Amino acid sequence: MSLAGASVVSLEKGGAMVMVNVVVLAGTVAADPVERQLPSGDEITELKLTVVEGGKKGVLPLPIAAWHKTAGVKRAVKGLAKGDEVLVQGQLTRRFYRNGGGARSVMEVIATGIKKLDPNNEE
Repeated sequence: MSLAGASVVSLEKGGAMVMVNVVVLAGTVAADPVERQLPSGDEITELKLTVVEGGKKGVLPLPIAAWHKTAGVKRAVKGLAKGDEVLVQGQLTRRFYRNGGGARSVMEVIATGIKKLDPNNEE
């Protein structure tokens, strides 16, 4: 099962532009999730999600960052493993960092919700 959608929608509200950044993905966990604790004390679980590219036969690996301070996310990522089918809701963001010789950036989804899907239960 795979469904990928990303929306950045512009709406006018009272003459002002309002931007909406919502991503909903259904795909397969490509590798066992990695939990880390940052020097700040914040906890994060990072995982790679593979989704089928729209209209193509290939798959698209997407990095997902699940911050444990987001309500319910820490519990949702517990027990996830490579091969699990999941539904992820979040926001698309671009993060900048330095690695060795220069500046780098990565596009990733900051998860606001994760749900493990049961492949035997067609809802």
